This record gives sequence, structure tokens and C-alpha cells, in this order.
Amino acid sequence: MKLYETLEQQLKKEPNFVTDNGELKKWVVLNKAQNFDEELIGLLLDNADLKEKFFVNVKGTLVFNQNLFVQFLEQKNYLNDSYTQFKNKVGLTIDGKYLKQRNEVALVWPFKDCILEGGQSREEEKREEIFFNEILAQDEITQLLEPKVLTNAKRIDKDGEHAFDGFKRDAELNKKRGLPEDTITDNLIIKGNNLLALHTLKEEFAGQVKLIYIDPPYNTGNDSFGYNDSFNRSTWLTFMRNRLHTAKTLLSKDGIICVQCDDNENAYLKILMDEVFENRFLNNVAVKMSEASGVKMNHAKGRFPKLKEFILMYKMPNFKGFITVDKYEQKEWDPENNIFIENLTEEQRSELIELEAKEINDQTDVNNANEILKKAKKISLATKLKELDFENEDEKNEWLFKNSYRIIKTAGSSSLATLVKSLDKVPKQDIAAAVSKKGVLFFYITDFNRETKQPRLQVIFADSNIFKNPCDFWQDIKTTGAIAEEGGVKLSNGKKPEKILYRLIKMITNEGDVVLDYHLGSGTTAAVAHKMKRQYIGIEQLDYGENDSVIRLKNVINGDDTGISPYEDVNWKGGGNFVYLELKKYNQTFIEKIEEAKATEVLLQIWEQMKTKSFLNYNVDIKKQDEHLEEFKALTLAKQKQHLCELLDKNQLYVNLSSLNDADFACTEEEKKVTKDFYQIKK
Repeated sequence: MKLYETLEQQLKKEPNFVTDNGELKKWVVLNKAQNFDEELIGLLLDNADLKEKFFVNVKGTLVFNQNLFVQFLEQKNYLNDSYTQFKNKVGLTIDGKYLKQRNEVALVWPFKDCILEGGQSREEEKREEIFFNEILAQDEITQLLEPKVLTNAKRIDKDGEHAFDGFKRDAELNKKRGLPEDTITDNLIIKGNNLLALHTLKEEFAGQVKLIYIDPPYNTGNDSFGYNDSFNRSTWLTFMRNRLHTAKTLLSKDGIICVQCDDNENAYLKILMDEVFENRFLNNVAVKMSEASGVKMNHAKGRFPKLKEFILMYKMPNFKGFITVDKYEQKEWDPENNIFIENLTEEQRSELIELEAKEINDQTDVNNANEILKKAKKISLATKLKELDFENEDEKNEWLFKNSYRIIKTAGSSSLATLVKSLDKVPKQDIAAAVSKKGVLFFYITDFNRETKQPRLQVIFADSNIFKNPCDFWQDIKTTGAIAEEGGVKLSNGKKPEKILYRLIKMITNEGDVVLDYHLGSGTTAAVAHKMKRQYIGIEQLDYGENDSVIRLKNVINGDDTGISPYEDVNWKGGGNFVYLELKKYNQTFIEKIEEAKATEVLLQIWEQMKTKSFLNYNVDIKKQDEHLEEFKALTLAKQKQHLCELLDKNQLYVNLSSLNDADFACTEEEKKVTKDFYQIKK
């Protein structure tokens, strides 16, 4: 048996090293080797041939030859199903040392984030995850994250698409919102890799974004966004961490970030965000996202059906509190509201509310309240309902909510009882008012039981408690029915109701504040921000065709009447505009061609183009690659794609700002104009 067959057989004894298809997870083994994993070393020691090959005897002690083992895994003869047998070492070592040993930085790139970041053509297309390690030196990482050249800029309004006319920088608006006067005030939609787009935004928007909301791929395998969201957990967390760190630099000192996820990654994500945002945790809101009905109930015996998702909220140091909290009306009548008040008009109730709203009440307020309540008579609500004799429950409930201003319940209060008992005189009326030593106005029934320690005398009007603060469980937002049609675009799984964004934006921002979503998807965040007169920045890597965010925003500008449009404080009728931009692609163009390829012959044609027109990694030996084309052809199509992608220099996925005037990248005069305007480059 050949040594590589012996090694494969031995490693497959450990289930964690084997995929569901029975293939060896070479990337996992490499990671274990680089960390001197005891389990891996133990497996190697258990086999005489492997022990002899990969260990050195030093004065009676066996020492693991890590370099030799890793080199063996990477060499061309190892494992017929591994694409790595056909590639040179791509930045794995320098002078025989691991970059970790050289105090340099290793990046883990999820395959989807690179190969499929902009090219997946069908929703819900499932692929088994493939990811690979890229180890980049510190200076290479700086280049990778350098700001990018911008292209295909255009302004879009109710009259359609127009040639780019320059970024608007409204000095008066910027003064009002406390931002530098030369800050861009346009709404922006940016297409391109979201990590690199975030780094591009840092140049203009660092410390200026009031709210970041993202609804990233959940790592479940069935997200209908174009991402392959069946990441390995560690890969998913790496994917999230890189972007969260950069997003944090964009938040204002009083800003908030909200990340929506399900219970698949919620616990892990919270730990990650605790680290990134330095334990500035604010809330973990549970949002009811589905009903207890349908197919999911078929499995209710084995596991409780999932009805909720979470919104993790983290604040920046100067956050002072929510601007307003969007209360919601209860759907069911509280049976404790069981007393009806006769001879009280809606106008009189409004006068009582005005008195209650005063910061400090006094005896004059008590006298005014008692005058309003002088003729009020309380009767049993049941008696009143019997008298009205409604035909059905719907009719009855409609009446109850409409008349909630004159329906009450009572609550026990020993302190209020003590206060009332201390009064020289209690008015001869059913309901009266009293004021505490702290200046708080209370209403009470005068015929309460004075013999009990905590009598039920405090009056609570139904109209004051049928509207509830949602707290950290939002169960009032409808997520079925017409939601899929909101904005005139469809996305059956993953699309969020506009009301979720409406509530968050209303709670956290004022008109004109900047809202960012770097997993824009079908564009819910941008659509709601547009309707609510907030400045927005949306970043998306994928093209959703007729369900794209750009299509949705065009619908919004043209007066989309779905979602929050009819809300009284929105009343959306259309208008406004936004600027569309793209990161200028370079190697990314080849990556998209690789993804779209359906046959090995096409990939070989792409390889020929790559040899002359792309930037390959500095240590790729083209001649050696060509020598092994027959072996390359024997790989699966997915691994052929992965191999070609690895040969490309990831620092050149998009054109860096520093290359704006480099003839090799052929930036047009229009691209130079747009890019210089964005970064405010005067030359």
C-alpha cells in the first residue's frame, strides 16, 4: 500500500476528519497539524509507517515533523480527490516557516464568499460547502482592504436612470445632524464584495452611521438569499467577525448595530459580538416570524416548531436611549377591563390625559380632574354589553376597543389607599382624583373596601393599557400573507417585513440620520429608510434580477403603496433618488466566469485567459500548472473551480484606489471622475 493510501485510511478512523460523502477533510487535518493537535498526532503514532515518516527521534524523544507532514498533504501525489495535488504552495510558507511563526496573519476565506459572492444565478441553489485557506502577509492584507475604484455610477429618480452628476454634500443638513459639512448626503446602493465595500466606505463615513441593520445568511442551508449559507460554523463566525469589526468603525458614537439571526447561530454570534463591541450589549429581541401552523407542525412531537428569530442589539458608548418606542395594540381584550363609565366623553378623557402628562401635579389638577369626573357613573361592563346585544364577537370587540377611553379596571394599592384615607374629605362621586407627595396624579374609585390592607381602588383606563410596549418579544408584526409582495419584489424565504425596520429606524434614528445595511438582499432596509426620509447606504454582492433592491427602490420612488406606506406618520406617495455604484472588478471578473462555467472545457479556456489577463499569485508557476492539466481534468468540476480561484491574487479582486491611474487597470475618465469625487481627491 502506498504511503498516501495508508495515511488516508488512518485519518479516516477519526469521524471529524471525514465529510458526509466519505471524503477526507484535508483542510481540517491541515489546521490540526498546524496546531500540533494531540488527536491527530496520536493517530499518526499508531501506525508504524506513518510514525517512521513523520517523526524524528531526538535523544529518545519522538518529535513531530510538522513541515514535512504539511508538505506531504500539499504535494501533487496525495489523494486523487484533492485539488491541492495540482497547485503550488500559495503563500503557505515563506523560507520554510509558517506565517504564524513569522508573526504574520492568516485569513480564512469561505469559498462562497469568494467564488460565489456575485454570481449565483438561482435562489436556494444548494452546494456542499468548500472553503480554502489563504495566508496573506501583513502588507498584502493592507492592500486587500484598500479602498476601491468606483464604476458604473448613475443617479436614479422618478424619471429613470441618469448619468452621474456628482455627489451631493448638503452642508446645512450635515450641520443639523452633527456631521462634517462635506459628508455625502446622497442615498447609496453599492454592488460588490461587502467586506471590501465596507472598507471603501470608511474613507467617507467612519463614525457617521447612526444605525446598522443586517440580516446575514443564517448558516442553515435553506436561506433563499444567493449566499450558500451552509458554512462551517467557524468559517461563518470568521465571515461575520471580519465584517463586524469594519462595520463598527462606521458607527457614530451614539449609534446602534442590530443583527437578525435565528437560534442556529444566536448563542455563538452573541459571544462574538460581545468581543467585537466590548460588551456593549443592549438587547436580544425575540421576533415572532411565523405561525404555529402548516408543515412545521407535522414534526411538533419531535421538536417544538421554530416560530421566532432574534435581533441582537449593541450600542456605542454615547448611546442615551431610544428616541421613541413604537407601541402596538393588543389583539385580544383584557377581561380585567370590566367596568364601564357612563357620562364620560372622549374629549373629557383627553383632558384627563393632559393632566396626567404634566411633570408635577398639584391640588389644582386634582380639583380640575374631580370636576371632569363629577358626573361619571360606573357600571358593570357585562351589564352594558348585555344591553347592547351584539350579533357576533367581532362586532363586540370592535366596540370595546373603540370605547376603551371609558372602560376601566382597578388595581390594588396600599399606598394610594393610605393617601385617600388621609384626605379630609372624599368627593361624593364614583371616581375621584388624588395627588401624591411627589406630584403624581392618581384616579380611584371612592367605594373601595377600606378594611383590606391592599384594596383594589386605583383606576386604570383601558385606553392606557391596550397599547403595549413590545419589550424584548415582538409578537405583533405580521410575517405572512402580503409580506412576500412588499415593495413589488418577491423573496419567499428571508425577506423581512417592512414593519421590523420601521420600528428599529423609528426607535433609533431621526430624519436625515444615516442607516446602513451591508447584506441588503431584496432591499427592505433601504426601502423603509427611503420612505422614512433617512439617508441610507445599501451593499449587496448578488444580483436578484427582477427582485433586486434597485428594482424595489425604483418602485418606492414611483409611489409603492405596500408595507409601511399607508402608516399615518409615513403616508408615502413617492419621490426622492439614490446613486448606484459598483466596485470596479478585476480578478473578480474571472471569479464570476469560473462560477458560471458548466464544463471543464470552459474552465480551460478561462485558464488561458487568466495566464495573460489576470493577476496571479506571486508564486504561481504557470509552466508547472500546464504540466498537470490532465490531472486537473480528473478533478470534479467544483474542485477545478476552486483550484483556479486559488491561483488568482485576492488583493486584485477589485481595482484598488492606488491603481486608479495605473495603465494596467485601464480606468476610464468617468471612473476616475466618480472615484475622485467620492474620496474628495482634488488632483
